[in-house]
Amino acid sequence: MPVRSGTQLSRKLGLKKQRLLGAEQHQSTPDGTPTPSPKEPRLALPNALGPQRSIYFSSPRDPPARLGLDFFDQPAVPLARAFLGQVLVRRLDNGTELRGRIVETEAYLGPEDEAAHSRGGQQTPRNRGMFMKPGTLYVYFIYGMYFCMNVSSQGDGACVLLRALEPLGGLETMRQLRSTSRKGSTGRALKDRELCSGPSKLCQALAIDKSFDQRDLTTDKAVWLEHSPPGPREPAVVAAARVGIGNAGEWAQKPLRFYIQGSPWVSVVDRGAEQDTQV
Repeated sequence: MPVRSGTQLSRKLGLKKQRLLGAEQHQSTPDGTPTPSPKEPRLALPNALGPQRSIYFSSPRDPPARLGLDFFDQPAVPLARAFLGQVLVRRLDNGTELRGRIVETEAYLGPEDEAAHSRGGQQTPRNRGMFMKPGTLYVYFIYGMYFCMNVSSQGDGACVLLRALEPLGGLETMRQLRSTSRKGSTGRALKDRELCSGPSKLCQALAIDKSFDQRDLTTDKAVWLEHSPPGPREPAVVAAARVGIGNAGEWAQKPLRFYIQGSPWVSVVDRGAEQDTQV
């Protein structure tokens, strides 16, 4: 190996020192703030911290996805059963969310059903929601003071009446809404089980009125349906006669009302139907 002279060694050390100095100047601004190399990609930080969510920090507690058309697009009877256990969500104008688990429903089968508003295939401005795509709300006024909320299913004129909910969130707001709407209120505070134990009661508790008629549950921003968190076991479902059905012949006794057995939030319990369920 040849021996380098002192002059050559000194020159090489000087060149190396200059390269190091140039690199330091490139990596720093006059105020000492590091700057990226032209060969490195520059990652810009967001201008401000906002409600952004990283996919790397998603949580099991994130809100579940709303139910879409594939859920609602089924005949009235299986849809009425499928509703049980799902969560109905109502978002008020101030952002408050009211939530309730569906525990009782009734199926109305369309033109053949003598108890349905669409019996005989009659379509009117009032019942038009029953003939719209599955997942459309049909809200009607009854007794000159109450509202009832239905959801259209597969089949013209068929729908499901939502009869009762188990309140899950926003109970105090529900209580206030129910107290304001009650006729002849005595000022007694309503118990939790009284908030949504009936079709008109749940409409009062969720501030549902005629303005919700013909809204789409799959896209609406004020009301929608979500999957219920899975429970330890599948609840028993009771099939019983519908409530308040008169002058409908044999249809008055058909077992087209469905409710979760043992739920204290159900509006009307049918002991005979429950015995048949246990057989």
